[in-house]
Amino acid sequence: MKPTLTLCTALLLAPLAVLHAAETPVETDPRLQSDGKGWKLSQASIKDPKRPRLLLIGDSILASAAPSYDPAKLPKGRDYFELRDGLANCQRKFTQEKTGRVIFLGGSITAGGAWRQHTCDFLTKKFPDTKFEFINAGIGSMGSVPHAFRLERDVLAKGPVDLLFVEAAVNDASNIPQHPDLMLRGMEGVVRHMRTASPLTDIIQLHFVMEPHMADYRAGRVPESVAQHERVAVAYGNPSLNLAREVTDRIDAGEFNWADDFKNLHPSPFGHRLYANSVARMLEAAFAKPLAASMKPHTLPAMIAARSYVRGRLGTIAETRIVKGFTLEPAWKPTDKKGTRAGFVDVPALVGTEPGAEFEFSFNGTAAGLFITAGPDAGRIEHSVDSGAWRTTDTFTQWSTGLHLPWAVILDDGLKDGQHTVKVRIAAGHDAKGTGTALRVFHQLLN
Repeated sequence: MKPTLTLCTALLLAPLAVLHAAETPVETDPRLQSDGKGWKLSQASIKDPKRPRLLLIGDSILASAAPSYDPAKLPKGRDYFELRDGLANCQRKFTQEKTGRVIFLGGSITAGGAWRQHTCDFLTKKFPDTKFEFINAGIGSMGSVPHAFRLERDVLAKGPVDLLFVEAAVNDASNIPQHPDLMLRGMEGVVRHMRTASPLTDIIQLHFVMEPHMADYRAGRVPESVAQHERVAVAYGNPSLNLAREVTDRIDAGEFNWADDFKNLHPSPFGHRLYANSVARMLEAAFAKPLAASMKPHTLPAMIAARSYVRGRLGTIAETRIVKGFTLEPAWKPTDKKGTRAGFVDVPALVGTEPGAEFEFSFNGTAAGLFITAGPDAGRIEHSVDSGAWRTTDTFTQWSTGLHLPWAVILDDGLKDGQHTVKVRIAAGHDAKGTGTALRVFHQLLN
């Protein structure tokens, strides 16, 4: 894409000082050199020494030409959403009762994403007389498994929900690429738990894009996280929007490109606007249907996976029994100045740093795990359920060197429904890139 000049103010400077005819002037400002990093402004080279210099002053000297695409023009003649059972309940609530609670559950693309605000703006404009409450339940790095366990705290505890947006295709593909079973258990856990607790809630599942997703589509494959989440959408009748497929098709059609326009799996402002445009297109189609005479509970199909986290909840670490070596810190924060995530800093944490440190907890259900932060010094742990064999898990991740990453560690999810006791201890040794053997626990994960 060719660069274009963005001119806020142009000041025509005095002609250049007298130069020898044979001399070629050299531009010393690196921002204006043709090989300047990030600028690539060939127009900056001075061809005629007799001509005056032009200094451009403003927000930017160089900007990529604004990508142009028509949201209504579909590259392959078909849209990228499926309405299935539609949005009749929230449509009636917004129209007749003129109130609405809309929650956005996702990772960092949702937590800080302009697409979410654009969508709020669309709904406010679509239903101008409706009093909306919009709740941002996005937390960076979170995929479907942590979503399933935090649903009660971050969604259901807010009160009746009319419309829930949920996304996890990017983080599931990044965090658990070898575990499609967990992708399914997590997303079905979110949806079925929501349906059980709030049968009138309409749910929209979104599939955001990342480069591996585009590579899959170009190779004729459906990305694994998209495929598993779509199984849930189909079974439960949820509308879904495949933005991974749409972005791939539009790029392949030459409408814009990834590197300059969309930028990253964390989209540019243009990318967020594209997401919002597509969400709005889907909402327009859903709300174009006749208003339902009444709101009807969504039906519950048979479970897809028997081990899905449909009763996911966060256990409290205050009820943990410390055997040795752990302390309960009332407001943990890192001392290494590495990054953190909201909700996982300046809050209580069960902390141990030395091999042999141990704690235990009891619960009723079929699955248990730990909600931890996996930072530079995250080590290996061992656990035993009901005095069974000890099993080892390495809590260090590919992102741990620079971030105390919130991480969901599933210890066992195939237990017989009933009372269980879990013992956890810090093991010796750590990853070659790690710096210690620490374990910091913020919640138990219980199902």
